[in-house]
Amino acid sequence: MLKFLNRGSMKGEKATAGNSFIRGASAASYARLTMRLFQFVMGIVVIGLYATDLHNAHKVHKYTDHKWAYATFCGAASAIAAVTFMLPFVKAWLFFGVDALIWFFYVVAFGIFGKMYIKEDAEGDKGVVRMKHAAWIDMVNMILWFITACYGGFIFLKYRKARTTLTGRGEEHV
Repeated sequence: MLKFLNRGSMKGEKATAGNSFIRGASAASYARLTMRLFQFVMGIVVIGLYATDLHNAHKVHKYTDHKWAYATFCGAASAIAAVTFMLPFVKAWLFFGVDALIWFFYVVAFGIFGKMYIKEDAEGDKGVVRMKHAAWIDMVNMILWFITACYGGFIFLKYRKARTTLTGRGEEHV
């Protein structure tokens, strides 16, 4: 009588993004979403670390340092890209070039701030300590975006030569 409760759906129920993703998601899908979530959070952290100095300089009517503006841009670009690539209908591996570009942004940011602050003696200055931490956060972001760029490039090359029924060379395409 209540057979539909065992299957979790009723006859005629349409599959929606909510219930079909949970049932059809693989471990790789969950790993991808977790990685993108970390990228988003770390992008927000970068914005918070560097925009603090930009805001303080603006309050005292000093100029905006282009290095801090660049780092804030890196955080914003990575947060926007991570949220976009988390969407279920976006095949993020097609945009592995965007991942590689953001990785390059973070390589430059880590180079700039790493050279400025990693060997610097803080001597109790909380701003220098914060910027040392920010340089290491840049490195973590650099690693995260490198991983997704490599994974996306691998998947792109793998499926680029995949067999399809349209070409008559295979059974099915992913």
